[in-house]
Amino acid sequence: MAPPTGNDTDTSGHIPGPTRRSLLAGVAATGALGAAGCSRVATAAATNGGDLLQRLKAQGVVRLGISGEIPFGYIDRDGRLTGEAPALAKVIFQRLGVDRMQPVPTEFGSLIPGLNSQQFDVVAAGMYVTPERCQQVVFADPDYQVLDSFVVRKGNPKGLHDYKDVVAKKAKFATGTGFAQIQHAVAAGYRQSDILIVPDQVAGLNAVEAGRVDVFAGTALTTRAVVRKSPRTEATKPFAPLVDGKPRVDGGAFAFRSAETRLRDAFNAELHQLKKSGELFRILRPFGFTKAEMTGLTAKELCGG
Repeated sequence: MAPPTGNDTDTSGHIPGPTRRSLLAGVAATGALGAAGCSRVATAAATNGGDLLQRLKAQGVVRLGISGEIPFGYIDRDGRLTGEAPALAKVIFQRLGVDRMQPVPTEFGSLIPGLNSQQFDVVAAGMYVTPERCQQVVFADPDYQVLDSFVVRKGNPKGLHDYKDVVAKKAKFATGTGFAQIQHAVAAGYRQSDILIVPDQVAGLNAVEAGRVDVFAGTALTTRAVVRKSPRTEATKPFAPLVDGKPRVDGGAFAFRSAETRLRDAFNAELHQLKKSGELFRILRPFGFTKAEMTGLTAKELCGG
């Protein structure tokens, strides 16, 4: 998930998925969620990296905290849990000896509190790794990175490829509520008071199509998705925005309780094997990911360590 302006708000650049109510209904309909029958996992041992992995193997099921966002974790038209995070979790946890997944839908802001109160075992929602979050949980290394991209009119008539172009050409600029792209534009010299703030990517697309703005900024993942059925617009090539004079690249990863470093390390080992073999890209590609989203970033780098 993209980096929010706060620590536990929704993320920028994501296509809103189903509501929590519809997500819960969809999971219940498929019999995947048995919240009433869930036993709470005991507090992890504070020493030796925790024992959750062993307990998950014995139980045969892992509870995934998800927040219902496309393409990260959502219910498809057939009522099935899908998305890049559940798809990746299925492969890795099966390799770790845990065959079943139990999704636990919640609001994005409740993911870390829910994890730490043991409502589920892992956050599988494409959550951005930030120094603030690293104080509350431990992250696996990112399974994808996020670059920015613009929605522009077909042919990109104003030649807008990055925020410097937007400033230099005095383009009319829009992005979404709470999106990190607000900060990226301001860092390039665009006046925040001149930014048109819209509710989501679809509203941004509509603003570009109607000529109310020249450009809408989001993540490359979501701009590609939103222009797919729009003959009048296109998404620009992904790029890393400059923040404080340095390219800013964020990464999304699975999160674990701080005591459960043994599980995190085992997860990382399998993730690195998937990266090395190219299997990770094959798992993520059906959800709109490209090779531009593949990354060698580490959680340590993004946590500020």
